[in-house]
Amino acid sequence: MNAGRRTAAVATIVGALALSVLGAPAAQAADTGITVSDIVINNGKPIVVGTSKEVEPPLSFNIALPSGYSTANPSRYDASPFLYRGSIETAADTGENFIQPGSYTCYEIDSKHARCEGNLYIDPHPSQEHVDSNSDATTWKVGVSLRLWKADGGLKTEELETRSRTVQLKRAAKATANASPEPVTKGQKITVTGKLTRANWSTKKYGAYSGRTVTLQFKAKGTDTFKAVKKATTSSTGVLKTTVTAATDGSWRWVYYGNTTTGTATGAADYVDVR
Repeated sequence: MNAGRRTAAVATIVGALALSVLGAPAAQAADTGITVSDIVINNGKPIVVGTSKEVEPPLSFNIALPSGYSTANPSRYDASPFLYRGSIETAADTGENFIQPGSYTCYEIDSKHARCEGNLYIDPHPSQEHVDSNSDATTWKVGVSLRLWKADGGLKTEELETRSRTVQLKRAAKATANASPEPVTKGQKITVTGKLTRANWSTKKYGAYSGRTVTLQFKAKGTDTFKAVKKATTSSTGVLKTTVTAATDGSWRWVYYGNTTTGTATGAADYVDVR
């Protein structure tokens, strides 16, 4: 990390991490004496990942340095939280089941303490191994890579630490909606159809999500709030279909509230003119 200019007596330390497999700490490493605390990932919420878009969940944590080290010389230490599954040593050594930080900035509190803020980096592209199987939609553990360097630039010691906290990774979902006929006579039936799909991390495509309970919502013209009207279950092809009685102008949409492996989905609303 490189020290930046001081502003209002606060030093900014910018770190652009590339925690590679080759740079991962060894399992038999010794205690560095660095303390990392108050790790918060994605504001404590599950991380939802699709099939192509890179995701950068926010990351924050605090650092306390051991004797002989100072925030004034950030090139002599490194602390990097990450996510992993299975063995922490295997994940760090091989890069499999391993999600690293993207970048972070540390703000000096005093000579021994800093507050760091940045993000993790998840790329679902097939060339990466971040989420390459649907089994990755599960609970991930939090680990920390810690390193100290000597004054001459040589590595002094390094270690991996586990944390009790976990983070849930979920597959992204999408919902669509179509209400017809448009316009419709008051008192007649409106048919609302749609489809629920979710990310398949193995194929990198969205596929039908069957057997899911999805909520139909309606927002009357001139109001700001959608209200639940009824529920429907997706077919084997992810299709939704139900009928309602036309009463007033407004917008219809399908909403899926997610589960332990899949994120929520809110379809674009379809407006119907009732005459």
